[in-house]
Amino acid sequence: MTAKRQRVTILGATGTIGVNTLRVIADHPDRFEVFALTANCNVALLAEQCRRFRPRLAVLGTPQAAAELERDLASDGLDTAVLHGEEGLVAAARDVAVDTVMAAIVGGAGLLPTLAAARAGKKVLLANKESLVMSGELFMQAAADSGACILPIDSEHNAIFQCLPASGSAALREPDSGFRKIVLTASGGPFHAQCGLELSTVTPDQACKHPNWLMGRKISVDSATLVNKGLELIEASYLFATPAERIEVLVHPQSIVHSLVYYTDGSVLAQLGNPDMRTPIAYGLAWPARIDAGVQELDLASIGRLDFQPPDLKRFPGLALGRQVAEARGAAPVLFNAANEEAVAAFLAGQAGFMEIPAIIDRVLQDMECPPPASLEEVLDIDRQARKLARQLLRGA
Repeated sequence: MTAKRQRVTILGATGTIGVNTLRVIADHPDRFEVFALTANCNVALLAEQCRRFRPRLAVLGTPQAAAELERDLASDGLDTAVLHGEEGLVAAARDVAVDTVMAAIVGGAGLLPTLAAARAGKKVLLANKESLVMSGELFMQAAADSGACILPIDSEHNAIFQCLPASGSAALREPDSGFRKIVLTASGGPFHAQCGLELSTVTPDQACKHPNWLMGRKISVDSATLVNKGLELIEASYLFATPAERIEVLVHPQSIVHSLVYYTDGSVLAQLGNPDMRTPIAYGLAWPARIDAGVQELDLASIGRLDFQPPDLKRFPGLALGRQVAEARGAAPVLFNAANEEAVAAFLAGQAGFMEIPAIIDRVLQDMECPPPASLEEVLDIDRQARKLARQLLRGA
């Protein structure tokens, strides 16, 4: 008997993760079919994806973009329904026909549809770390209440997932009594090895030239500041129910060892692979099975050496702030993420310097005191306030 194909919604189909997810799906048409594709404003690429994968639903950010896509698809005779905005995203994420949701929207914009997928009990492939950073315990409780399966797609968290033991029928690995600590690896971005470089003079194009990974501009900047590793530290503490004090970060410039788990008996388990996001994507799509991801086999002999060193927290204070936030929890992760998104947007627009990014985050964390959010509405309100303050600080108000 032929197994039922998984119906997949991809939130953020035109980004790097979305494109790579479709590459894996295209290689396994017997296992997967696309139910819905979403994008913000890239009508041309989304139209091309719709022609190839023929989803039932497509979603764009604005009514104008949706109307343009609808005209394009109608001229090709496609009957894909087209929606727009947050309501459309949520509909694509929680539709009863959907089995799996790839949550790959960049930043806080992914919170509502990703949380909707978790509340609907879907298998959620979590590439949008910001949604978990912002909603923390609320997100994990929603998944527990609905029975959703949360599978991390960030290469580091996917590695940890593979290295921790299974805990009964739970979707996530959970540390047992033999677990001691988690080590997240970081490439260090384009500047960690350039000790003599004056970071205040860094340009957006320089910051976006990641040495190992092909990523969008926002996450590339996050990697360059090491704020991304702070976000991942917060994410790991929630995903694996682990205090921040038991999570460490090591700079590993080759990006071959994706993360490690230490055990009390002296064992250390690590997951290795070439830096290609198709590996964790394929693992998440097929879990608990494994499928061919189309990734080149790792050749350790040709690599020759694997280097590790502690991060330089003085040059990259964003990571130190991330650790403080992971330890504090409460509203602090919401403030951290909101301030970073606003500062990075200003930097990419040429309206702020590279080192202003951690400075703005620090100021927002210091200037705002908020009780821990008890609901999604409170999360969104804190997020709005933090963004407003960050913008004021960026303008020098």
